[in-house]
Amino acid sequence: MTLNTALTDLVGVRHPIVQTGMGWVAGPRLVTATAQAGALGILASATMTYDELAQAIRETKSRTDAPFGVNLRADAEDAQQRVDLLIREGVRVASFALAPNKDMIGKLKDAGIIVIPSVGAARHAEKVASWGADAVLVQGGEGGGHTGGVATTLLLPSVLSAVDIPVIAAGGFFDGRGLAAALAYGAAGIGMGTRFLLTQESTVPEQVKREYLARGLNDTVVTRRVDGMPHRVLRTSLVEHLEQSGPVRGLAHAARNTKRFQKLTGVSWRGLIREGLATKRGNDMTWSQLMMAANTPMLLRAGLVEGNTEAGVLASGQVVGMLDDLPSVADLIERIITDAEVRFAELSKLTEG
Repeated sequence: MTLNTALTDLVGVRHPIVQTGMGWVAGPRLVTATAQAGALGILASATMTYDELAQAIRETKSRTDAPFGVNLRADAEDAQQRVDLLIREGVRVASFALAPNKDMIGKLKDAGIIVIPSVGAARHAEKVASWGADAVLVQGGEGGGHTGGVATTLLLPSVLSAVDIPVIAAGGFFDGRGLAAALAYGAAGIGMGTRFLLTQESTVPEQVKREYLARGLNDTVVTRRVDGMPHRVLRTSLVEHLEQSGPVRGLAHAARNTKRFQKLTGVSWRGLIREGLATKRGNDMTWSQLMMAANTPMLLRAGLVEGNTEAGVLASGQVVGMLDDLPSVADLIERIITDAEVRFAELSKLTEG
């Protein structure tokens, strides 16, 4: 069974489903499983060194001939080198967590790579569409990680009305009913993060997955105390501590983690400062908030890689409260498509006669 949409036609996948590029989570194993199941898997490169990304792309290509993508940070110190890497390796899709510049989009498109930035507002969609983006992924406030305050049910139609390129809906999706609803709105497909995090092929430690599965609909919180920007995460003792701690303690903690992140990734201090300045301009952040932003990757790594829920932060969408299983990626996608087809069949009865 297939649902042909503008997304499937554009990318060449069988199903209009995107596994988003989650830092520390979306590696070759998860992306390969997604691609093999007929959906679009996205490697998360922001938490990889250049060499690690090159290895991840080669490993994914060795495991599957199906299309997949790579998520990039346009403000990264080596962003242009990573763009060149994607071009040399013939990666099908380049996605961006932060809007790329016009020249970057042009270079990727000239090489035949499909460009799909993530956006949080209609005006951002209009801008990247005018620069030549092939599609956009729009995430509503229900989504995990960095998020906005507008629900998908309002943000999605506002973007659909603003641009005439394919729009992928994210934030609050986890099953076939959601896919059917998104397509009914006019979207070309759905993007999911938390649902793919909670699959058998996800490399997140099992005890952390169980922590997610134990949570309800009210067990996430949008906090600015992790990195100065709205960030939807699971409620944990660490998050509660960050919410209650003073700015001096928070900044001291952030400074230590910034140094750890710089050492782990190999990014130069000059590069970190340059990325920070770009983030500050784009988000109207104070310098203290900027320092906190550098804290995020290490807090996420502690939870999602090391399995330390006491010292780590666990990004999560609100859909975590609707999930109670750990299916294989193939079973998950088949289930979503089957359920969506059932919903469309039921809806067609409303117009019979």
